[in-house]
Amino acid sequence: MAVTDLVQQLPQLIGAAVEANPWLGYGAIFAAMFLENLFPPIPSELIMPLGGFYVQQGQLALLPVVLAGLLGTVLGALPWYGVGRLINEQRLEQWLERHGRWIGISPQELQRSRSWFNRYGTALVFWGRLVPGIRTLISVPAGIELMPLAPFLLWTTAGSLIWTLLLTLAGLALGQGYSNVELWIEPVAKAVKILLVLAVAAGLVWLGLRSWRKRNSGH
Repeated sequence: MAVTDLVQQLPQLIGAAVEANPWLGYGAIFAAMFLENLFPPIPSELIMPLGGFYVQQGQLALLPVVLAGLLGTVLGALPWYGVGRLINEQRLEQWLERHGRWIGISPQELQRSRSWFNRYGTALVFWGRLVPGIRTLISVPAGIELMPLAPFLLWTTAGSLIWTLLLTLAGLALGQGYSNVELWIEPVAKAVKILLVLAVAAGLVWLGLRSWRKRNSGH
């Protein structure tokens, strides 16, 4: 089943699980949120409000719904964190020592970025879990910068708890209109993605200009 097909069938799949047994419903929400963190096209903005809708209907309870979504989210963040750890800064530093001059980045500059992440990294991980468009991938730089697992889990859990709780409460309040949550959040997600692309483009331009100035000043 393709990811797009899975997204379209999620409400039916979760609904069937809830109808069969509430515990299967909680399990379906857990599994959906776990997959949402592995495959960002799966929207938490649909899953958790749907859970809130079933709370309003009296078929599920609020606390287990939030906990199921939270557990799925936190566990789903770990593979991306692991990818970052595999890349890790030490390997990047070794690569930059050999090839960094070609892109204008030295190992020392990488060390400065790490000290910046050490200062602000916990805030990035926490707030990143609340920003559509980057909430899934924020785990990668945390792994690259070798952020210890315990604080990573702590701040990921804190940010994810707020996110899952707010979405569930939105679904609880909207009832049958739970799917509107995704429609409201979608423009925000698009704006964030555009800003990220612009930030990356600006960074690449800055690196290019910096490298060009270095070459010219060397002549």
